[in-house]
Amino acid sequence: MFLQPSKRRFLKACAAGSVALALAGCGEQNTTPSFHGSDISGSGLGADLNMTDHTGQTRTLADFNGKALLVFFGFTHCPDVCPTAMAQLAQTMQVLGEEAQNVQVAMISVDPERDTPERLAQYVKAFHPDFIGLTGTPEQLKQTAGSFRAFYGKVEQGDGDYSMDHSASFYLFDKEGNARVLIRPDAGPQQIADDVMVLL
Repeated sequence: MFLQPSKRRFLKACAAGSVALALAGCGEQNTTPSFHGSDISGSGLGADLNMTDHTGQTRTLADFNGKALLVFFGFTHCPDVCPTAMAQLAQTMQVLGEEAQNVQVAMISVDPERDTPERLAQYVKAFHPDFIGLTGTPEQLKQTAGSFRAFYGKVEQGDGDYSMDHSASFYLFDKEGNARVLIRPDAGPQQIADDVMVLL
């Protein structure tokens, strides 16, 4: 079929525009980090972290600048979920190898009534010597957990004791203290390490 010169020029321009748009789309995809977990960049989660470590020092996000930060909410009397999660994070550090020195893992206790700084330190360091535990007053916990949009609650047991329900996801922050990834509790150490490496 014969096309007039003006129509040929129009079709060529359209084709060139399509190619340019396709290349631009590829460029945008290449600049967007790909995570196994949910991308929460820009959410501001955890911005009001304000807890006490095992030395009695108040900790905020600014104290961890320069390292990727992995945060987990738990408690030392937890029978299964917390030990499993802490073991996952310890294995993640092994997967990271030398890069593990650029990562800080912190467990925030949802049970400040029983989790003193000393008890919490003993608990987390049983999994890895560089892990830290954060506890504090009920008011500090309420502020911090609210900032993470993490839930927790006391569950009374028949024997007069109690347990704690709590969020079980991992929160990953970049080296500037920005919340970047929400990682599922069932994520494997390799998947967690992959997401950390994107931010290092």
